[in-house]
Amino acid sequence: MNPFAPSLHRSVSALGEENLITAIRRWLGPVSPKAPFGIGDDCAVLPGSRGRQLITVDPVIFGEHFDATVPPGAVGAKLLKRNLSDLAAMGGRPQAAVVALALDPRTSTRWLEGFYRGLARVARRYHVPVVGGDIAQSKHALVASLTLLGQATGPRVVTRTGARMGDWIYVTGRLGGSLPSSHHWKFTPRLAEGAWLARRREVRAMMDVSDGLAKDLHALTPTGATPAISAAALPCRRGADVRAALTDGEDYELVFAVSAGADRDALARAWRRRFPRTRLSGIGRFVQAGRLPAEALNLDDYRGFEHLR
Repeated sequence: MNPFAPSLHRSVSALGEENLITAIRRWLGPVSPKAPFGIGDDCAVLPGSRGRQLITVDPVIFGEHFDATVPPGAVGAKLLKRNLSDLAAMGGRPQAAVVALALDPRTSTRWLEGFYRGLARVARRYHVPVVGGDIAQSKHALVASLTLLGQATGPRVVTRTGARMGDWIYVTGRLGGSLPSSHHWKFTPRLAEGAWLARRREVRAMMDVSDGLAKDLHALTPTGATPAISAAALPCRRGADVRAALTDGEDYELVFAVSAGADRDALARAWRRRFPRTRLSGIGRFVQAGRLPAEALNLDDYRGFEHLR
């Protein structure tokens, strides 16, 4: 569905800002608490937290993250889910969200209603109150940005740093072909899996795969090391080849490092008991830079998505 209305009386400009905010509250329903704990004040008031707090922000942009072939409800769902994926990568759980919109005045109210109702469905599923946001006018653009606040699920927050030479590299789910398969908006954020992995002592570092595994792995790689990845071990999505699995991006799976001395069989058994429907693949390990095995992929030959390049 095209987000821009064919006539002004069907657009947000016919409502104006105040009436639009009233409509947004209605579209969000119970995931929008009353002020001062929700929309309607200069700031939202959140309850205190004993654990470590997490915060992330991601947008969806018309023409970049979605087009007219993606249903508006799926766009709203994707906005929240891609932020939830960031939280999952650090073993966190969500607490609250705020949404900022930059809208062309021609934006269809019907499209925007679908967007918010889709966002609300995901917010209800993951118990995320939408507590505020902002609306601004932007000609020839439609941008929605969501800031998600979260909390660590245990005493440990897993970051991208911490991997060591010789550690094993694992990834959840399947990779590649996210656009033709519609996975880029149909995916499920790995919140439960991320929280479970954060409690495993053998997991040393973790992140989500959003810009393509070949690019994202650089952030996980310890100094002086290089990832030695086996092409045969890559869990490719149906219709995707090795290059797609390494470079397509928007997989929203978790990639993580497991200590070299870990009992990998025990990890695999525990994973299957807890997540029988989610694939787990050991795809390689970190080796000394300049000593890449002959059978390993040279990731310098692959490039994922890089903003502003």
